[in-house]
Amino acid sequence: MLLVAGCNHGAASNAGADSNAGQDTQAKTDAANGSKKGGLGSLFETKREVTIPEGKEFEVTLDETLASNRNQAGDNFAASLARPVVEDGKTIIPAGARVTGRVVDAKDAGRLHVPARLSVALTSVEVDGKSYDIETDTFGEKGKSHNKRNAGFIGGGAVGGALIGGLAGGGKGALIGSAIGAGAGTAGAAATGKKDISLPAETKLNFRLVKPVTVTVKG
Repeated sequence: MLLVAGCNHGAASNAGADSNAGQDTQAKTDAANGSKKGGLGSLFETKREVTIPEGKEFEVTLDETLASNRNQAGDNFAASLARPVVEDGKTIIPAGARVTGRVVDAKDAGRLHVPARLSVALTSVEVDGKSYDIETDTFGEKGKSHNKRNAGFIGGGAVGGALIGGLAGGGKGALIGSAIGAGAGTAGAAATGKKDISLPAETKLNFRLVKPVTVTVKG
């Protein structure tokens, strides 16, 4: 009986080992087949080139703030596509795609008569992990000239000075008061006339391609 029991135990052990070996072999086979399928899927994944024509609109959202008194020509900035770029009814570039731009011109507001300037353009867009150079028109803003406002400010100071001078000392006092008043008016215009341009983060801007660009997309 002991001999039979031992034989049965040995047979069971061998059967268990064979079963485990069979499971391991099947797992390896399944893994190999899955790897082959994945590799074949990547191999036969279709890609095509699409040319986005000149004039296509790119609406982007700024990821950072730009300002005429802080940025200068040549600075790069980050943005993201606010709306997908669609061609022939198919989305070529999805919303949220990373976009890079460049400050084309920037000038802070000068005193008295020099208005601020700020203009930007897009330089590249990312599609399926690949960056493509693009050329767009320029979005720009220019501050209003302060000439008329400053003239009124300075003139008003001169008239006020003349009035004070006239009351103080007649004709000669009026001339002196006018000079003092004009100086005060000029200082006031210089202090209050600076109006810089700011484009806060999350601002939406529209650009158009000035040259077509060809990108590679899936499907």
